[in-house]
Amino acid sequence: MLKIDKELIEFLCTAAKNMHPDEFASFLREKKGVITEVILSPLSFFGKTGSIIDWHSLPLDRDIKGTVHSHPVPNSSPSEADLYFFSKFGRYHGILAFPYTQETLVFYSNTGRVLEYEIIY
Repeated sequence: MLKIDKELIEFLCTAAKNMHPDEFASFLREKKGVITEVILSPLSFFGKTGSIIDWHSLPLDRDIKGTVHSHPVPNSSPSEADLYFFSKFGRYHGILAFPYTQETLVFYSNTGRVLEYEIIY
């Protein structure tokens, strides 16, 4: 089961709220089986209808295992563009929907299947 740090979820919620109505997007680093950090791509573009994050600009780091981005609408379902991106990079992908709370965070596999996750306090 996927595990994510509680403080990281709080950070993601705050980042998404601060970027609203634009999307927020970043990569996720996993340490010892727990998602603990976000990694921002230096070549990121955030907008109202989508975000562009460049995985080619990331440092060489085997601990970067997935991504997370926000949806400025109350819908955590992945778009076709999301599913395409999921299939190209990483093992898991979070979508944090408006109003950007822990309850609106949904993780998906690289094939678009919903993943259960545990919050680590």
